[in-house]
Amino acid sequence: MIATCGSDFDIILIGGEPYADHPLSGVGLIARVLDAVGYRVGVIGRPDWRRDEDFCKLGRPRLFFGITSGAIDSLLVNYTPLKRERAKDPFAPYCSGLPDRAILVYSNKIRHLFPGSIIVIGGVEASLRRFGHYDYWQNRVRRSLLVDSRADLLVYGPGELQIIEIARRLEQGQDLDGIAGTCIIGSKIPAGFQLLPSFEEVCEHPQAFCQAQNLFSNQRNLAQAHANRFVLQYRMPAYRPQDLDWIYSLPFSRKIPAEFPQLAMARFSVVTHRGCFGSCSFCSLALHQGTRIISRSEESILAEIELLTKHPDFKGYIDDLGGPSANMYGLDCRQCETGHCLSCSRRDRSYQRLINLLQKSRQIRGIKKVFVRSGIRYELAMESPKYLEELCRYHLSGCLKIAPEHVSEKVLSLMNKDGSRLEEFRQLFRQINGRRPQHLKYYFMVAHPGTGRAEAKELATALRRLEREGEHNPIEGVQIFTPTPMTRSTCMYHTGLDPATGKPVFVPRSFAEKKEQKKMLKPR
Repeated sequence: MIATCGSDFDIILIGGEPYADHPLSGVGLIARVLDAVGYRVGVIGRPDWRRDEDFCKLGRPRLFFGITSGAIDSLLVNYTPLKRERAKDPFAPYCSGLPDRAILVYSNKIRHLFPGSIIVIGGVEASLRRFGHYDYWQNRVRRSLLVDSRADLLVYGPGELQIIEIARRLEQGQDLDGIAGTCIIGSKIPAGFQLLPSFEEVCEHPQAFCQAQNLFSNQRNLAQAHANRFVLQYRMPAYRPQDLDWIYSLPFSRKIPAEFPQLAMARFSVVTHRGCFGSCSFCSLALHQGTRIISRSEESILAEIELLTKHPDFKGYIDDLGGPSANMYGLDCRQCETGHCLSCSRRDRSYQRLINLLQKSRQIRGIKKVFVRSGIRYELAMESPKYLEELCRYHLSGCLKIAPEHVSEKVLSLMNKDGSRLEEFRQLFRQINGRRPQHLKYYFMVAHPGTGRAEAKELATALRRLEREGEHNPIEGVQIFTPTPMTRSTCMYHTGLDPATGKPVFVPRSFAEKKEQKKMLKPR
């Protein structure tokens, strides 16, 4: 049973977002999973951290409290890349209802109000702060969130398998040490663990920070000393397609509260897979969902779409069919642990599995259109013009979003991206669409490490060319690089070094530099 009021719960989940019984809501997903295996679950959505009664209304759970800040790190939600409070931003004011470092605040509340309770933290904010990490907003290296929050356990990455095992162990009176996909504090390093530079070392020495960055992986047992204790990471469990099939087959009502409009736009979206092997330097996906693609079965996805056609509010449109990169569906490779699948010779380049899924999805009775809005990796799409034809002809809403990010070879190399085929892709896209009124929307980034005035000007020139060539409002978004914990780009920003080579990297640090670079890209 899932409830938001009452008492005598086995588990109480506290989240920084309003509760929604939806597969794209982290708390909603975990609640459904726990409910499906027989636990009574209570949910407190977006509590007011200034009011003790918000945290006390469901009482003390029998097993544990599960705490998350939501789908995005609370500091990213509350501040712009220039550290301006979003609530006070004159151009886009937004009040999240989240405290800064929400997991830390919520955990301390629970520790104070319910002493002795088991606390499990998870979600993106916990996942990417599981070791010593650079905090852009304080401009210093902070300890593992597991240490600072005084939680008993930290779940990193998608947490469904982990949370079931945690509940099972606590039900049976067992300890929580050794659960795959979790971090715990220990007094010694178990056999078979890779030792990272200590928290004290990464605070003091840029080279040690880079060394730790190079060792981060979801596929290793890792340990990092914090004074006389160790943060121990147990490698990620091996999620399988059948695990995802079961998770997304659960009976979500897809009810979304009015105060959660961001999710309402994706109410009838369908997740096809997890993971991304692009390994962009600035992206946290590699150390959250992982670099391995895990695709749901075609039967499971089509069954979910058929079920949606029976929903009383469904109008015939699938809002999005995809994942982190929509065209990575079906590119599972259980042999790869390096994240180099973009160039892997074993990878299927026909995209026939994805083409079949798209064709069958739109043939379901009651479906008017299946949109693909997730965005695609354009260099992958070029491997199969047949897939791109299918996508353009049946599954776009008038535009296709791609993320070249930059045009400078130097900057793209630091981003771990290849922009050499962008023009070729643009020509292929125009050729396939012919007279069809569809266009490309581009995402670009300024102020990334390695980007000086010359590189920003090179990007600005490229954008002027797009405008002259008749692209219709080509810029979907220009983002100022924001250093987020555990990414390779953040390591560059903090240390001024490329962790892959140890060589110095120019870093635009002042707000004036960042604003100037973004201003250069504005349409004239």
